[in-house]
Amino acid sequence: MRVLVTGAAGFIGSHLCEFLLDRGCDVVGMDNFITGSPDNLVDVSARRGFAFVEHNVTQHIELDGPVDCVLHFASPASPLDYLELPIQTLKVGALGTHNALGLARAKRARFLLASTSEVYGDPLVHPQREDYWGNVNPVGPRGVYDEAKRFAEAMTMAYHRVHGIDTRIVRIFNTYGPRMRLNDGRAIPAFMTQALRNEPLTVFGDGSQTRSFQFISDLVDGVWRLIERGTADPVNIGNAQEMTLLELAKRIIRLTGTRSEIVFRPLPVDDPKVRQPDITRARTLLGWEPHVDTDEGLRLTAEWFKKTVGGR
Repeated sequence: MRVLVTGAAGFIGSHLCEFLLDRGCDVVGMDNFITGSPDNLVDVSARRGFAFVEHNVTQHIELDGPVDCVLHFASPASPLDYLELPIQTLKVGALGTHNALGLARAKRARFLLASTSEVYGDPLVHPQREDYWGNVNPVGPRGVYDEAKRFAEAMTMAYHRVHGIDTRIVRIFNTYGPRMRLNDGRAIPAFMTQALRNEPLTVFGDGSQTRSFQFISDLVDGVWRLIERGTADPVNIGNAQEMTLLELAKRIIRLTGTRSEIVFRPLPVDDPKVRQPDITRARTLLGWEPHVDTDEGLRLTAEWFKKTVGGR
């Protein structure tokens, strides 16, 4: 199977490329490095079956030869990125998705959209099921990412219904692991970096807002199962174990043995108060659920952050 992965130099995209190569796929990675890094592809770039194309997916996508599957993971994904790059975020969700779907149609390829739990916004239903339509502020600062992904889902379903494209939509909940950027802006890389530098851990609000964290290997396994066994309906892939951000900060302090204290800052605009997936559909349809314990995943992530922070 020959697979195109857009956003291949990102945190998730690079792990996905490795996973696919390990399963005997030929992989074409595509990225323009707006938020991804060439360092993430060092291990795969020399492997047989991997090719890389530097390209901005908001421009027309052409690829020689057959393509069996298009996995569209290109997008700024952290609050720091999409608040700094709002127009680019909207364009990759709209034009990028359109172009990736166009390639899938031309190649008669299966298509998978990397969507997000952010389509639920600041949810009024908890935990979040795939049939919940969300509570999103379209004109708030986070709306550029939320609405870009919601539009991308609508575009994907339109191509499925009108053109008969075999499509998948994965709604990804908070994912962590090696290769996250130090300045990513999300909770785990921020806490890890601050802890390893013995700086105060910054918790927004009172820390009572909840998240559900899954390790990267669980996510890519879920994506693979969705490609193989899924249907066009969206599927949540995430860890149903919920914790507060204050609890997460305390776990990372214990794990790293840091001297850091916790400081509190005002809550950002439209920051979700709760976030927890209902993964019944993933369990039933894919036979999937996360297997990596949170403490074990944080330990593996801390080992990578120690090497990275120590080298700077």
